[in-house]
Amino acid sequence: MPEPPKAWPAISLAEATARLTAPGSPFAVTEISIRGVPTRIWANAPLTLRDIFVAGRAHGEKTFLVYEDERASFEAFSRAALALAADLIRGGVKPGDRVAIAMRNLPEWPVAFFAAILAGAIATPLNAWWTGPELDHGFTDSGACVAIVDEERWARISERRAGYPALKRVLIARAPAVAGAESLTDIVGAVPDWGGLPAGEIPALAIGPEDVATLFYTSGTTGRSKGAIGTQRAGASGVLAHPFSAARAFLRRGEPVPVPDANAPQKVALLSIPLFHVTGCFATLVPNLSRGGRLVMMRRWDLARAMALIARERCTSAGGVPTIAFQLLDGMAAGTHDLSSLETISYGGAPAPAELVRRLRAAFPKAQPATGWGMTETSGTFTHHQGEDYVHRPESCGPPLPVCEARVMDPEENPLPPGEIGELWVKGPVVVAGYWNRPDADAEVFREGWLRTGDLARIDEEGFVTIVDRAKDMLIRGGENIYCGEVESVLYEHPAVVDAAVVGIPHPTLGEEPGAVVAIARGAEADEEGLRAFVAARLAAFKVPVRILLHDEILPRNPNGKILKNELKRLF
Repeated sequence: MPEPPKAWPAISLAEATARLTAPGSPFAVTEISIRGVPTRIWANAPLTLRDIFVAGRAHGEKTFLVYEDERASFEAFSRAALALAADLIRGGVKPGDRVAIAMRNLPEWPVAFFAAILAGAIATPLNAWWTGPELDHGFTDSGACVAIVDEERWARISERRAGYPALKRVLIARAPAVAGAESLTDIVGAVPDWGGLPAGEIPALAIGPEDVATLFYTSGTTGRSKGAIGTQRAGASGVLAHPFSAARAFLRRGEPVPVPDANAPQKVALLSIPLFHVTGCFATLVPNLSRGGRLVMMRRWDLARAMALIARERCTSAGGVPTIAFQLLDGMAAGTHDLSSLETISYGGAPAPAELVRRLRAAFPKAQPATGWGMTETSGTFTHHQGEDYVHRPESCGPPLPVCEARVMDPEENPLPPGEIGELWVKGPVVVAGYWNRPDADAEVFREGWLRTGDLARIDEEGFVTIVDRAKDMLIRGGENIYCGEVESVLYEHPAVVDAAVVGIPHPTLGEEPGAVVAIARGAEADEEGLRAFVAARLAAFKVPVRILLHDEILPRNPNGKILKNELKRLF
């Protein structure tokens, strides 16, 4: 007779965490002082991004980067990064200088990033979607002395660089030298030639775990972006996030944690989210470099191209933001490509409706759905869960990682008990050291090591975090609070809805009322009346959108997956 199914969970979350983080284990946790604040850290995590680079080079001739028909091994990538680092130093770059990187996802992006790190500079990724005036802010605010760009970004800044007094040098990827800019290819060669570069040497510079390594600009949908000061430790700590979450899932199922097998087939990640976002950089690029995973790079997301790459490269993981997961569901239903190699579909960066995990389990029975929460100021992943934990709490983004702490606070900055909704405050080695030249912002959001996130959340008795809404996105209709995320989650439950956003519509007496914009799946049918009735059957009447606009494509987002609600408000 077949064995009866095991009861789940086999052990509590607290016990699973205690076992995995005990002294001597791969995920052991200890405590040190960081900027005068007692902070938990991974005992076995790399201390710096330079250590990540060294670990990555050890994977030798395995394929690391794939872009279209170009391929580069770990060794070839390492030689290119070292060649560029040496050139930056010869060109006058000193420790602490900012090196801006403004390009789409190309193999030259990680080369530029790690070259800046190895040269002791502060790698400063700028949003490749920014317009010329927005790039002005990035260059002038950071004071970057070198810019490494692609042709499209050069076209946007070439007539504007006179307004960047600190910028002394520009390198263009995949283009010949022009007036005012050098060719990056003249320094490192084309991707197929990287393996023939000299072996190079790592610059003999003192780099410590609390030294500043990166300056990522926040992706806020309103106001000017702020430069978030990331340390070497913050950037390197994320390499243990997903392995820990996977190990915990095994223990929760009552199964032993598999021992890493150096001879196992290489993991292959589809990289479709921008590297200038912390999820692309710290949750995808850096861990795969450290662990020897192959990165299949997309210049930008396109469903048809993504499915072709997953099938061609036998990708084992894909995702990034919930929108991508929804579109993969659409692609799976079409049945045009073999997506059976996928083992994980993981996403974060934006709220994920509870309905998404149920659809993924049905469409991809062999793939683990996974989700987490993080932000630019947490250097990527802060909470995470997958498998049964996610299935049983589909509205949650998971518990904080063991080195991370979270609490919910009321407006008077008092802790709230489990289950109560308030502002999420977080703490840990991944939290940035502050904002670049913004003491006003530092004073507003940092409290003795704790970061005020601006997210409204609740934390249950076991520690699972549920993001309810952004504080500024909450609507107040005649004195009644409406959490946009709650209404959006209900809309996502409708089988025809693939994207949804709730915004406030001004009202002369109530202040504001909820309105919604939704995108409908291909071939599905829905109308405003039916959608309003669907919501009305599930939520109180005051939460039902007074208007629902149907959109014929995925809703507009910034590069980090956040819906641009200000644009949607104008539709009303």
